[in-house]
Amino acid sequence: MTQINLDRLTTERRNERTTHLDEMSIHEALAIMNQEDHQVPEAIALILPQIERVIQAVIVAFQQGGRLIYMGAGTSGRLGVLDAAECVPTFGVSADMVIGLIAGGQQAMTVAVEGAEDSTNLGAKDLAELNLSEKDVVLGIAASGRTPYVIGGLDYAQEIGATTASLSCNQDAEISQHAMYPIEVDAGPEFLTGSTRLKSGSAQKMILNMISTISMIGIGKVFGNLMVDVQPTNEKLVERSKRIIMQATDVSYEVASDYFEQADQEVKLAIVMILTDTSKEEAKEKLANAKGFIKETL
Repeated sequence: MTQINLDRLTTERRNERTTHLDEMSIHEALAIMNQEDHQVPEAIALILPQIERVIQAVIVAFQQGGRLIYMGAGTSGRLGVLDAAECVPTFGVSADMVIGLIAGGQQAMTVAVEGAEDSTNLGAKDLAELNLSEKDVVLGIAASGRTPYVIGGLDYAQEIGATTASLSCNQDAEISQHAMYPIEVDAGPEFLTGSTRLKSGSAQKMILNMISTISMIGIGKVFGNLMVDVQPTNEKLVERSKRIIMQATDVSYEVASDYFEQADQEVKLAIVMILTDTSKEEAKEKLANAKGFIKETL
């Protein structure tokens, strides 16, 4: 078996501050872990231009009817699936607009699937089953920057003509060579050697938050700083929806509740009805003409 050289990977190096981790008190370990975590946003601040290029590409894809497809293995894959799932209730998009693929399929969300991440063919196969097109953006996520599943997927996406991006937690990552828009964030060695669910996972989570949230802002899913396409799928979200209507229009709770029901519980539609003093049908037309941007209806 060929030995895999991990020595050059920051994510695999030993952290000199924690070589005696097993001898520390709980407080000492907590303090150092917290200090290490502070390095994550600082590392991200250095690569904002890389993230910006990816977001610009995702907005273009969405405007053309394309999708954002995350793919990764282990923690990286789970974070992609999580971000994709949260876009549905937060921004009112369909479940196939932002998709998370994880090596080994849904069972890999909770149980490690042996060998799944080592197959380049599996990455291509998973994308092919989604009927990948040139309108889509594929973002490969791998803390190590060398996961075969991700590389296989990115190479297949390039062949199809889709836009490709990558997110790794090492500099000069291998997957960067397989993507049009690589992101490389280096927050230093992990608190627990090689445990990339820690700083690497935090960095990936924060960057995915940036990509999905700001891309959604770019297609009109936000008014001011309010998530006006939120889906009221439970009692808490129903109340939040009414509160958003109140904040956006300065009406009372009673008025917000009335328009919320008139608009068939569509927050954005209720806001436009109030701000433009129009019927539901007229407000729908205004929103359609404005491509979903509330400010363009005013």
